[in-house]
Amino acid sequence: MKPIRASVTALMCLLACLLSPLVNADSKLIETIKQIKPGIVGVGIYQPTGKPQSRLYGTGFVIGNGRYVVTNYHVLQRLDAETKQQQVVFSGTGPKAKVHQATLLAFSEVDDLAVLKLQSGKLAPIPLADKQTLAEGSDIAFTGFPIGAVLGLYPVTHKGMIASITPDVIPLHGSKQLTPAMIKKLKNPKLVYQLDATAYPGNSGSPVYMPESGKVVAIINKVLVRNGKESVISAPSGITYAIPVKYLFALLTANNIDVFAAS
Repeated sequence: MKPIRASVTALMCLLACLLSPLVNADSKLIETIKQIKPGIVGVGIYQPTGKPQSRLYGTGFVIGNGRYVVTNYHVLQRLDAETKQQQVVFSGTGPKAKVHQATLLAFSEVDDLAVLKLQSGKLAPIPLADKQTLAEGSDIAFTGFPIGAVLGLYPVTHKGMIASITPDVIPLHGSKQLTPAMIKKLKNPKLVYQLDATAYPGNSGSPVYMPESGKVVAIINKVLVRNGKESVISAPSGITYAIPVKYLFALLTANNIDVFAAS
């Protein structure tokens, strides 16, 4: 019986050794999510006389000294002055979100990035990674509001890896689908991350971060949809694109924005 017990013990030790890195990785992500969730915000508009008063169009995240919010440019909506619409950021967790008025400081339509500044108060910032491009196969996670805020602000986290570093061009079925803007991009394409994790429309603007540190490496900006927007939830493609953080640094530099300045 002793040889059998010894074999079982050895097998259990081997399994423990094999599973240990996975357990450690998961425990690190659990702690990282706790750290970054206060810095995940909704981005939308507030209309005092509207029904509903608040509308969320995407996700954003806080950086710098706690007064700056990064999101996608396409998340922002044209404001109607007659109905007193306000660009706002929603913070907190649950059905009663806090509303913060925000001002658009800078944007890049080409890179699909925008930087907002809270008019008052501060929120918990999330650190940015450096400008270095991550290698294919690197583990990532992202947190945001994939289906908006129907039930309130409840951030959702997805994890995956960088599947490819690819030109920022959506695959097409033929040349007839090419637009002038697409042709211009093809001449000098910028490289973005393709992820193997599935994002949804409300995830636009979500931070993509390293699971072990929480440092933001990219920003979710689009999902490849198979059969139109209506099928994105029922039949997701699983192909998601994210803008490397170096383009955010370039936007901040071009507009002389110091996100750590006392203000």
